[in-house]
Amino acid sequence: QLQLVESGGGSVQAGGSLRLTCAASGTPLDDYAMGWFRQAPGKEREGVSCISARRVITSVYVDSVQGRLTISRDNAKNMVNLQMNSLKTEDTAKYYCAAVNSSRVCSIDENEYAYWGQGIQVTVSS
Repeated sequence: QLQLVESGGGSVQAGGSLRLTCAASGTPLDDYAMGWFRQAPGKEREGVSCISARRVITSVYVDSVQGRLTISRDNAKNMVNLQMNSLKTEDTAKYYCAAVNSSRVCSIDENEYAYWGQGIQVTVSS
């Protein structure tokens, strides 16, 4: 059973950076597409970014984070990272890591994902 645990969240001022890590256990991530999602208070959860499995290493970003966030994966360490730079107050949310066993190009549609972490809070202050 694949388990996902997020780390690296916290509080930062606008313009700052954070690096989120999603560590997986129970199953190698090589064949899994990975996604990051977030949910702000009072809002629906939205897809932020995803990265495809090893055969087709492509990444996707929601427009609002394009150029500021970078997703990467380290299959040797069984983890996925989300580097967040130039953070804005509107990036404040609980961030979730998710996985799906798929060789297709990844999607930031949450309905595509079967495994989820517990989430971690990111707070950006002005």
